[in-house]
Amino acid sequence: MRQSLFSKYLSTPRYTRYLSSTGNNKKKAEKLYNGNIRLSQAFHPILSQFEIVLRNSINDVLVSHFADPDWIINQKRGFMSHASLRRGHYRMRATVQNAENKLAQVRTPVTSGMVISDMTFGFWTAIFLSHHYSLVAGRPIQAFAYKPAVEDRASIHSKLEKIRSFRNRINHCEPICFNGNNIDCSYAEDVRDTIFDLINWIEPDLVPFFKKIDNIQSKINNIMSI
Repeated sequence: MRQSLFSKYLSTPRYTRYLSSTGNNKKKAEKLYNGNIRLSQAFHPILSQFEIVLRNSINDVLVSHFADPDWIINQKRGFMSHASLRRGHYRMRATVQNAENKLAQVRTPVTSGMVISDMTFGFWTAIFLSHHYSLVAGRPIQAFAYKPAVEDRASIHSKLEKIRSFRNRINHCEPICFNGNNIDCSYAEDVRDTIFDLINWIEPDLVPFFKKIDNIQSKINNIMSI
């Protein structure tokens, strides 16, 4: 792409960081910009599959806890309406209700499966916030049946929040190949390692599948060779 097009459509401040980190070498800067896109792209398979595994694992635990396969719908009138959540404007309940409303608007049957699949990564992360976690008797931690004993609600939430924040950076086309103005993919590597840790703590037998769809390291190697 011509430099003028980069400046006009991708914004000078955004692109300046790539130029600065490559000593104002325009060819290297363009390679780095493209390399960042490819690295972001490489994260999508494991991020999307991890989200599916996470939500299904937590759902299984809460179906058992409430003895109700429709807990996500029925608990709008249960723990999601607890008075302690008033300060947060009952955000979790509102999220579920919005999902039901969207389904109804397109005349799609409102089922627990459809609502579950519409919940965001943030919804599942929020279950590990202390005020939600206590209302479901701390059961969500059971989704991580193989976790080390030292890991608890707070550490799991911290890891999930790190992944969520990183995913948002990717979705907003933010760079993930810098540490300051230096080319550095160590944070991306750390997020990848965290995803694999959590998968291993949910079900170790899933790790080989995730390794098959993971080509992140090759994209990092390409960036670091620029």
